[in-house]
Amino acid sequence: MSLVQETLSAIPAVQAFTKEEHEHARFRSYANDALAAYERATSIDMWFKLVVGLVTALGTALIIWFGAKYALEGKVTVGSILVFLSYLASLYGPLNSITYTASTLQNTAASADRVIEILDSPPNLRESPDAREALLRGHVRYETVTFGYEPNRPVLKGVSFEAGPGEVLAIVGPSGAGKTTLVNLLLRFFDPWSGRITVDDHDLRQIRVRSLRQQVAIVLQEPFIFPLTVAENIAYGRPEARRKEIIAAAVAANADDFIGRLPQGYETVIGERGATLSGGEKQRLSIARAFLKDAPILILDEPISALYARVESLLLDALDRLTKGRTTFIIAHRLSTIRNADRLLVIENGQIVEQGRPSELLAQDGVYARLYRQQMGIVRQTLVPSGAREDLGGQV
Repeated sequence: MSLVQETLSAIPAVQAFTKEEHEHARFRSYANDALAAYERATSIDMWFKLVVGLVTALGTALIIWFGAKYALEGKVTVGSILVFLSYLASLYGPLNSITYTASTLQNTAASADRVIEILDSPPNLRESPDAREALLRGHVRYETVTFGYEPNRPVLKGVSFEAGPGEVLAIVGPSGAGKTTLVNLLLRFFDPWSGRITVDDHDLRQIRVRSLRQQVAIVLQEPFIFPLTVAENIAYGRPEARRKEIIAAAVAANADDFIGRLPQGYETVIGERGATLSGGEKQRLSIARAFLKDAPILILDEPISALYARVESLLLDALDRLTKGRTTFIIAHRLSTIRNADRLLVIENGQIVEQGRPSELLAQDGVYARLYRQQMGIVRQTLVPSGAREDLGGQV
């Protein structure tokens, strides 16, 4: 079933690469293995029942044999034999039930092992018994934070920085540098190995997880849209919100126009994982959700990395309004996303190697300047035909 779910969710890729026969063969292989296992289990169960039945029948036959022999010898009466057989029949029923129950328990235990393996996994996050609620303003500080997903392989190494309330902080760096891990620690998806993270001088471990996450809004690169109505998706973080608040959030996110074109407007039920919406529409719903939550801390994880120019301009306009007055962390590969950032953090190999305003980092001619030149070179090659680049003689 796991294989079926995985393949069905990847149908576009399977069809695009014409791998239907390959996936069918994989399914047949797994199905044959599963069928063979069921056949073995059924065979063993039938043999088990056969042996139990034979023992029961043989026991009854022996009693009749010896009972008849003793009756002929005058040692017992026929009535005594019948009464004994009646008692024996009453005994065999519970014994058979106990025997078959043991077989059922063994089968159940095999299935339960998979569940128990998950239930017995130690939680990555433990809430402190003295953790409390906190009303946050958004002053975030990382103090020599080190963290990794595997022992002895840290992803972040001694990271320290702070962001003041209302500041827009952009986090840039090559892929795998630890940018997303950095903000995941702020949401307490994990706790650092060493060092600490504070918000308004409260150690995150002393704040209730629910209280913390209620005050952080997040817009992901691939927004998760639920198979609910448009209004319910926008109000996912604040289900008690009134309709006019939902509409105001959609207007602020530049989503009201396309919502108005849907068959039932805000009551339109969206397909599984947003299948009935475009990428830009899903992202605008995600931004509307963040507007409605109105949290003091905002995380934008590469929110426009896969969108074309017109949709990008709509989203950037919405994001500019969304970041006003919030402590904002923007993870970005496309430099247009960080055009209004107050400060940049450049991460490489799990460490902050540069930080400052974009113009200052360009002047330093370091890692950020290299990333900037690489991206600007790609943009120019995309916008200017190769023949024109040659005609311009390096002036592009």
